[in-house]
Amino acid sequence: MTVTTEILLKKREKAHNKKEKLMETIMKPSLRSLQAFEASARLGSFAAAADELSITPAAVSQLVRGLEQQLGRQLFARANRGISLTEAGQDVLPRLTRAFDEIGSVASRLSGPASQRRITVSVPPSMATGWLPYRLPAFLHAYGAIDIHLRGEEDPVDFDGERIDVRLTYGAFGYGGRDTVDVAKDYVYPVCSPKLVPPGGATVGIEDLDTLGLIHTDWGPRAAIFPTWDSFFAASGPRLSGRTNSGTVANSSQASVALAVAGIGVALGQGIFIETHLKDGSLIRPVADRYPLAEPYRLTTRRVSMSSQSVRAF
Repeated sequence: MTVTTEILLKKREKAHNKKEKLMETIMKPSLRSLQAFEASARLGSFAAAADELSITPAAVSQLVRGLEQQLGRQLFARANRGISLTEAGQDVLPRLTRAFDEIGSVASRLSGPASQRRITVSVPPSMATGWLPYRLPAFLHAYGAIDIHLRGEEDPVDFDGERIDVRLTYGAFGYGGRDTVDVAKDYVYPVCSPKLVPPGGATVGIEDLDTLGLIHTDWGPRAAIFPTWDSFFAASGPRLSGRTNSGTVANSSQASVALAVAGIGVALGQGIFIETHLKDGSLIRPVADRYPLAEPYRLTTRRVSMSSQSVRAF
């Protein structure tokens, strides 16, 4: 073999190896494409995934299509601008979600113990002002100095973008790929200021409540199903037909409770919001009847956050 031939063979071998490495790189799914698929599958749309990843929906769609081409499998069925997981996508998603959670867990551990003493808690606005603050002192006293980042906000929330550890919400709003458990079932109770009750120990019946002035809560079009005075009276027996529409209207449960404390009338107060007022005597229950809420309160956690002792304690 001549020197020239040997040089040519080495060049050809080097070029072949370089091409193989290039093909291997091309065929290997990128982390970004895997993130795009996992976020789209978990959130149910390319648009939601784009918000989470801070890129455009078109970029998410392109990343997912590139991933499907590399794997040789269709991960999403696309129809009418919507997406749904194929059998292949359903098979991949749980393992991919666990992998990203594990990566996040490692990152949390590497960031040091300070991050283990901080919790980002997301609750509906009414719970941020009317319930959780009354329970935090006992928690902080029991577990020491933990930084609580409290967010009062409506669903849906951005778990990953805002690094939310714990979300407490009412109703069946689902956060796919995360752990959700039912934690409490609540009721509403007729409550009013003590000064509205007739003096001299006279009793108040359900049929008398409308004479005290009814306070209604208008939950708005986005709210879950909550009891109204009509449903309360219907469940309790007497039906005050045509008389339950009158009274004062508030657009939040907290506002209704505040109006009741002020002596404006009688409100249907949720148990979690009236407990403190019943203890200090600013509210009373004129009748013993109560009415259950249709849905439980649910607690959702990021799996990666459960590596924190502080989050588990909370």
